[in-house]
Amino acid sequence: MSTATKTRATVAATRPAALSLHIGLNAVNPVHYQGWSGELAACEADAEDMQAIAKARGMKPTVLLTAQATRATVLTALRKAARTLKKGDFFFLSFSGHGGQVADVTGEEIDRKDETWCLWDSQLIDDELYLELSKFATGVRILVLSDSCHSGTVTRDAVPAPAQPGGPRPRMMPPAIARRTYRTHQAFYDGLQHAVVAEAGKAGVVDPDAALAQVAVDSSRLTAVVGSFGPAVILISGCQDNQTSMDGDFNGAFTGRLLQVWNNGGFTGNYTQFRHLIVAGLPPTQTPNLFVLGSAASFLKQRPFTI
Repeated sequence: MSTATKTRATVAATRPAALSLHIGLNAVNPVHYQGWSGELAACEADAEDMQAIAKARGMKPTVLLTAQATRATVLTALRKAARTLKKGDFFFLSFSGHGGQVADVTGEEIDRKDETWCLWDSQLIDDELYLELSKFATGVRILVLSDSCHSGTVTRDAVPAPAQPGGPRPRMMPPAIARRTYRTHQAFYDGLQHAVVAEAGKAGVVDPDAALAQVAVDSSRLTAVVGSFGPAVILISGCQDNQTSMDGDFNGAFTGRLLQVWNNGGFTGNYTQFRHLIVAGLPPTQTPNLFVLGSAASFLKQRPFTI
């Protein structure tokens, strides 16, 4: 083997691995959601556009669209990535769809509600998501982009204004539907929360909501190491706790603005600057938020999507 060939092989062997998972739901299964199908227009397109960025940046993507995005397939993909990636590797997770809420039965939420992602056949609770992320190896960098009404930090009791005919729809499960869905499947959702608490306790993992409650946008606490949480996580969500993420004809408002700022790879700033420019192009009714978990100081300084 020539010296040049050996050098190329060494570089390839030492280059961080990168996987991505892109979830986009233009509807949910009304069987689980009490007759509500929650039609949206642009979530699948959002997932496909995030996949395009992932491919362009050298990641190996997985895409789950609408009926493919079940609890089982999402959790399987997350756990496979957690088993595969090691220190220094990169994982990009994006979600586009409805956000919802279920009653908090484990006592960590001030407003007694846990936020969720509305998957095809049931909701994924925020505690579950962050427990799954905690299973990644120490030193793995994880970027989460959530174009939904989702946050795991503080209360979000505001009810979105009704969608105007022909106008964009908020990506939030209507509160009445959320209550009915929880009431019908209460044992299921309560059981999930208790299971998360039990597993986190055995593993010595910091409670995800307690961790997020310590974080404020663009504060010095963004770079704090949170408990025994090993990976470095950056979450940019579509809106503040008391706002809603809006759907669109071609992309969600958050994703569309993100694509403008990214500019097919023309953006060269860091994650904090990236979020600031996204915010600058959206109306005051929708202000994307930034959170971190783990030791993310150096991660925040990187150019977005850098492997």
